[in-house]
Amino acid sequence: MTRLKKIFASLALVAISVAGGVLMGEFAARMILNRGDYLSVEMVPDPALGAVPSPNARSGFDSWGFRNRSVPSTADLVAIGDSHTYGNTATMEDSWPYVLGHLAGQRVYNLSMGGYGPNQYYYLLKNRALSLKPKTILCGLYMGDDFENAFTITYGLDYWSDFRRTQFQNASFNIWDTAAPNLNWHKQVRVWLSRHSVIYQLTLHGPLMGLLHGDSQILRAPSLYPGVATTLNLPEKHILEAFRPEGIFRRLDQHSESVQEGMRLTFELLRRMNDLCAEQHIRFVVVVIPTKEMVFSEYLEHNPNLPLSNVLDSLITNERVALTKTFQFLSDAAIPYVDPLPALQASVSDRLYARSAEDMHPSRNGYRVIAKAAVQGLRQLGSGKNYTGGVDCTKPK
Repeated sequence: MTRLKKIFASLALVAISVAGGVLMGEFAARMILNRGDYLSVEMVPDPALGAVPSPNARSGFDSWGFRNRSVPSTADLVAIGDSHTYGNTATMEDSWPYVLGHLAGQRVYNLSMGGYGPNQYYYLLKNRALSLKPKTILCGLYMGDDFENAFTITYGLDYWSDFRRTQFQNASFNIWDTAAPNLNWHKQVRVWLSRHSVIYQLTLHGPLMGLLHGDSQILRAPSLYPGVATTLNLPEKHILEAFRPEGIFRRLDQHSESVQEGMRLTFELLRRMNDLCAEQHIRFVVVVIPTKEMVFSEYLEHNPNLPLSNVLDSLITNERVALTKTFQFLSDAAIPYVDPLPALQASVSDRLYARSAEDMHPSRNGYRVIAKAAVQGLRQLGSGKNYTGGVDCTKPK
């Protein structure tokens, strides 16, 4: 009995020591790192935006609920967009708006959130961005899902009913899972840890794990996600990337009535944003962010050796059409835009995307290329307020 007591006492001491070490590590991580760069954010419903960060889950966010140190009284540049402008998979400082600000020597405020689309961009520009009196507002338009987002928010939230056309039905817009799901206990524990523990996130999803397992996961993507993912492996060109094209193809399908309607809505919202900026003598510039598949289209298109090659070909074909329509609209509406696609395509060997078979967002390297392209674009635009074309970003500096 005495021996058992000693064993239990030793185990308890070890458990207490481990727990103490974890707590100390968590405290140190929170002191050193920005919690907003690592913790998952719980979203709650909002009648206009669809969802916003919960007031109880804004650690590392500013008082408006966005990933900035604070809300300034003024900013030189405000960026509005979705997760590609927010900077998913990267820190706040490595998001392309902050890199742009550093390179251009301008004060930046990033008004972006994962899952947002053109409706939210318009709402935030009107109700938040203009109050910061910026010189320039940049809208990050992501080709992969912004047209779908415009459709689902418009036909899913009554706030946007004035933009609707009668032939379309209500749409499901809740991509944030704001309704409490019925999760088993271990899933609930993982969700709780992802929202409250920096150490947990660093251990499971940090850069070290990406270095250790990222390439292996990418190589095995077709077997890990059969019928969903494919891998492009070109060692001689230093290219190793995974792709998940089916969902993006659906969101860009030019034969889809909902995609066509989403494009109409997007263009109308961009026009209204530009008009609001013109009234305030603010320059409005659209940064057209391509899909990962389009960036690697030279190696993906007409490549029958790849799983899902037909889907990849269809996606790339449809995105080209969507890009042409988007650029034509922006030119006709006299809205300046930046096209970072050539710069991204010129840098495909630089590991531009997250080292993952699940997450298709850019890495810090990819965001930096977008930022450099945007800086070059803004410099070319200069003070020419009547400039109405896109900016050639083939040679990022």
